[in-house]
Amino acid sequence: MSGYERLVVDKSDGVGWLILDRPDAGNAFDALMLDELEAAWTQLDTDPDVRVIVNTANGKAFCTGMDVVQVARDKQAMRKHSRRTRDAELKISSWHCDVWKPVIAAVNGVCAGGGLHLVADADIVIAAENASFVDPHVSVGQAVAYEAITLLRKSPMEAITRTTLSGKGERISAQRAYELGIISQVVPADQLRAEAGRLAAAVATNSPTAMRATKKALWHSLEVGLSEARNAAAETIRRLRDHPDHAEGARAWREKRPAHWHPLDPVEVS
Repeated sequence: MSGYERLVVDKSDGVGWLILDRPDAGNAFDALMLDELEAAWTQLDTDPDVRVIVNTANGKAFCTGMDVVQVARDKQAMRKHSRRTRDAELKISSWHCDVWKPVIAAVNGVCAGGGLHLVADADIVIAAENASFVDPHVSVGQAVAYEAITLLRKSPMEAITRTTLSGKGERISAQRAYELGIISQVVPADQLRAEAGRLAAAVATNSPTAMRATKKALWHSLEVGLSEARNAAAETIRRLRDHPDHAEGARAWREKRPAHWHPLDPVEVS
């Protein structure tokens, strides 16, 4: 998949790869990368050959947030994205871009500031043992909002408020992030990409329709009360019982063979 300057976008055996590729700039978001992220998320989500997406980065850093050099030198370049931030219309992460395929974030190094969007909004997060997480917004006079609000759904509030209010003065190590539930696995740095691929391959064997419906139900539950989430989930389960994958899954299990899943139709689980 060509046509990107700030990203490497590829696919293989049902797994889509979205790799940040500004290693000399700490994979910071400049205006071009932000434009490309929106396009790449959409491309991978609508590609029928992709069942799961891995988001990682080249170089020593995962993502160091907004490119402050560009912000300082060329405010016009970031105008569109500043407006989107103001209007709650960001298009950085999979959640922002309405991606309903499973997304795995593989954090290969420091993740700072706006880079936390990619962690907070992923479905599964694993990290290299040398990865770290820091939110310096308050240290430069900015309020912390979007990223921390979503992280509160994954971790105890005190841990997130401590991180956000400490600013650049405190980093969370990969091990501590694991203990807090922000990530689900810590792996040796030289094995991160392979482990992400292994995990993605396992996820990719499942019904695309069932995974899409499951993801939508789980994320919907974060926005509503318990009873409403339960009732909506019951309706999702009911509708999926009439889908071809419901019967195929049972047959494949009984016959001890890989399932032959029905191609994903997003309308079926909209």
